[in-house]
Amino acid sequence: MSERSVAPVMLADDVKALSIPEVAQRLGVPVSRVHQLVRDGHLLAMSRDGALAVPEDFLVDKAVVKGLPGTITVLRDGGYADEEILRWLFAEDSSLPGTPIAALRSNRGREVKRRAQAMAF
Repeated sequence: MSERSVAPVMLADDVKALSIPEVAQRLGVPVSRVHQLVRDGHLLAMSRDGALAVPEDFLVDKAVVKGLPGTITVLRDGGYADEEILRWLFAEDSSLPGTPIAALRSNRGREVKRRAQAMAF
């Protein structure tokens, strides 16, 4: 997996993270597919306790949260590093209100993507 795909960011301890095998189990795919999702920017992984982890909030049921891959792409294309994207997704935004990831989880992806586009360009 490329280094770009693993953010060294430490999110708040209350942000639950899943190991790569746990993500694979939740999605019903092989571990190699999860690594591919991270490489392709559909998910972001971070280092937590010395192992790769994906924030649990990036998953809903047996899928990646709708709108997350597009948001990641917009921000990456705008020059943001994965660490910055992770921080932004979990940062409170009074204009949403809440966090961008919470807005994505509640089907407010257009609002999030507009903010991401404004930040990136």
